[in-house]
Amino acid sequence: MAKEFAIGIYLFCFKILFSIFKLSPLYDKTTFVTSFGDNCQYIADEMDKQDISVQKVFLMKSSSSIQVKDDGETIVLPFESKNIIAMIRSIYHLATSKWIIIDNYFGFLSAIAFKKQVTCVQVWHAAGAVKQFGAKDPSIQNRSAGARKRFLEVYKKFDYVTAGSEIMAGIYQESFQLPASHILRTGIPRTDFFFNDESKRIARNALLAKYPELEHKKIMLYAPTFRNDGLNNGEIALDLELLYKELQGENYALLLKLHPAVKAEHDLQDKFPGFIYPVNSEFHVNQLLISTDLLITDYSSIPFEFSFLGRPMIFFAYDLEKYVQERGFWEDYSSSMPGPVVSTTEEILREIRTADHSLMKIASFNQKWNEYSTGNSSRDLVDFLFK
Repeated sequence: MAKEFAIGIYLFCFKILFSIFKLSPLYDKTTFVTSFGDNCQYIADEMDKQDISVQKVFLMKSSSSIQVKDDGETIVLPFESKNIIAMIRSIYHLATSKWIIIDNYFGFLSAIAFKKQVTCVQVWHAAGAVKQFGAKDPSIQNRSAGARKRFLEVYKKFDYVTAGSEIMAGIYQESFQLPASHILRTGIPRTDFFFNDESKRIARNALLAKYPELEHKKIMLYAPTFRNDGLNNGEIALDLELLYKELQGENYALLLKLHPAVKAEHDLQDKFPGFIYPVNSEFHVNQLLISTDLLITDYSSIPFEFSFLGRPMIFFAYDLEKYVQERGFWEDYSSSMPGPVVSTTEEILREIRTADHSLMKIASFNQKWNEYSTGNSSRDLVDFLFK
């Protein structure tokens, strides 16, 4: 109740300020609202490449990874922070921009109405989906009627949603309750990375610059999805002792990427020298994926992008039954994932030593989820918006 009250006060203030600023004319200006950053970064870079004469404003949550400088012409502001002046300026830019590009759910959209000439594009942060979200998220049934109404009001503000595949187009329509005409089949901007050899070389070198000893090792990446009950204890489901004992003599290394929200304090690199490398915000996920020979994950969206590389994956779904019940999945997990689904570290070890890693299944998985992401997604979206 208190949370809903606080949200109501925030949205009321937002609406009042937006309505005042909306009296100003619209300008040739694109405002990016970002909590992830990758897709917005690629779009902004493509705008620069094509010399699109539109001012850019970046409203950035603290979690955003976008690299951009405020030089007076380009404006960068912290968003939904404790900086009141920055927040007021942010609302002004939202009310006076012809183009709005967002990469996540933002509740403020429920309280405002853009002018008819404004185009709002959702460039969702995942290339594919295992878990249900938006209006299909089972957990929203526990929210109040007011909250559920607010979610729908947010989705109505999406003039377009970019999709990388036909299956994601359908998922967006269901999740955001949108008609087919709101789907842009331009592909996912940040997947352009996987078609650029120079970008891939630079990304790999970034990891090797810090860990040169990894160049000749067989690199595994463990990247589990976020779990609410793992926020503070930082528990790692893998049996690291066993993996170290079995693999450290076989030239393997394990990159350990925990979700940024997990507050774990591990001294794993000292405990497992030359084998375990904790890697979090210091490396972009592309720098990790391009260096990875074998991905170990569970329900995250990383496999949809890793499939561009055609490399093997193992799905460590030790809590599958519970997770499916809580989150709801779009497809049968065990039959749809492009690799073996296991529940113990012993099974992972067995699969690591198995020659057949279902590479054919990875190719069809990539085609299924990334059919529209063919290396020109940023260009195609910029062309659609500005030409």
